[in-house]
Amino acid sequence: MGIVGLCSDHAGFELKEYIKTILDKRGLSYKDFGTYSSDSCDYPDFAHLMGKAVEAGEVYPGIAVCGTGNGISMTLNKHRGVRAALC
Repeated sequence: MGIVGLCSDHAGFELKEYIKTILDKRGLSYKDFGTYSSDSCDYPDFAHLMGKAVEAGEVYPGIAVCGTGNGISMTLNKHRGVRAALC
């Protein structure tokens, strides 16, 4: 498995941090594209960063978390080679 990309908005910050602990326990590498706190923010800022990294082959797969999962998935799907789905 390659380097896992991670991103979230403020609503998904705590879950993203929990996912990082799971990846650490399994010895998997990851790159965190933000957000880095639970302060209010806009998910596209972080989704586009990760989407560009997937396009460039820097990370794969990626895990993105936001309040509903819908907006961040739509934003990621604007990037070539990214197929984000709400799970």
